[in-house]
Amino acid sequence: MDASSPDLETGELRSFVTLAEQRHFGRAAELLNVSQPALSKRLQKLEEKVGGPLFLRGYREVRLTEPGRVLLERAKALLRGADQALEASRSATKGEAGRIRVGFGVASITDLLPEVLRRFRKSHPKVQVEMRDMSSSAQRQALQRDEIDLGFVRMPITDPELEGVPILHERLVAALGPGMTWRDKAGLASLADQPIIVACSRSISASYYDHVVALCRTAGFTPRIVTETNELFSLLQLVRAGIGAALVPSAAAVMRVPGVRFKEVGLPEAAWDIALVWKKGLEPNLIVEAFAKVARQVYAARSR
Repeated sequence: MDASSPDLETGELRSFVTLAEQRHFGRAAELLNVSQPALSKRLQKLEEKVGGPLFLRGYREVRLTEPGRVLLERAKALLRGADQALEASRSATKGEAGRIRVGFGVASITDLLPEVLRRFRKSHPKVQVEMRDMSSSAQRQALQRDEIDLGFVRMPITDPELEGVPILHERLVAALGPGMTWRDKAGLASLADQPIIVACSRSISASYYDHVVALCRTAGFTPRIVTETNELFSLLQLVRAGIGAALVPSAAAVMRVPGVRFKEVGLPEAAWDIALVWKKGLEPNLIVEAFAKVARQVYAARSR
């Protein structure tokens, strides 16, 4: 559009549509809560912008001209769009609509997150939720770069730009395939001679990889890692096939892979905490606060 072209104003379009529907200045002015002279002035301005008459004015009613009929449908669409935009903006201001980007890892997606998402979508149906599978370190970086709004991150949180609340207590357990020996008295040391599968490489999740190695060393051996996979269900299938044993989040048990047993390792070092983390901001993000509230409610209900 040329910079010198006149702009259409919402008030003028609304007055035009109302008069076109009512076909009577008095009724249209009453519905718009304006005087008839004010209504006539609005329409005159609109006709000047169009370059010709939009109505044929009779004694008892008005009728649309051909330019008026052309403008009517387009004016209705513009007004619907304006109303929808205003309503969407109002909903976003109240934290009822918008978008939230959430990072997650293995432990959160298999246990806590599905229930959180179900409840949040029920209470906030207008909010678009984008999920991103990421390691804790990748989530921290994404939060700092404003690429996600929330993350389920391993504690501790050391970055001063981030804040959060503990949301999930997890622990590593041993996953064993058919025929693998486990001695309760020996605990994790039972796997000293077994090949070990890890859920991801150290380059993807150093916190998980280092946790597995450190836990095995606490039990008195260095793990012989034979393969890595970036998907927990695939890892359990490898365990089932006898490729090796694994140390996985306890929440992996809900996948119920046939032939795979889970054993507590009996070491306090197996445990860790996950926090729901977001970037500190000058203004509160109502959608982030609402999601965090739902997550805390789900966690509290499961901790009873």
